Amino acid sequence: MKKILIILFLISSIVACKSQPKEILRKVDVVTFKEELAHKKNIQLVDVRTPEEYQEGYIENAILIDYFSEDFNTKIQELDKEKPVYLYCRSGNRSGKASILLLDFGFTEIVDLEGGYEAWSEQ
Repeated sequence: MKKILIILFLISSIVACKSQPKEILRKVDVVTFKEELAHKKNIQLVDVRTPEEYQEGYIENAILIDYFSEDFNTKIQELDKEKPVYLYCRSGNRSGKASILLLDFGFTEIVDLEGGYEAWSEQ
């Protein structure tokens, strides 16, 4: 009986270790952000700045969804919740707020660019 309990304990410990959830929301630096954009597939890259800011420069392949627009919540929920969403804004403030909304909407992987487009354009 004692051996069975020990075996059950070991099995449950192994299963518990393997089922640790991955980090859903990460804030990463420019180097990491660039590296992941270059190597990961099926990424949804979202710029949450205004159209005017977007016209001044943007990261290639970014989808513009203005955080301040009235239909932001609607447009952001049109993204695939199962695919990683990489967000950026001008300095990191709006994308941080948008990240929280995406968590609330049930997105499974969110990556926020630390320092926003300002940090990106300095690299």
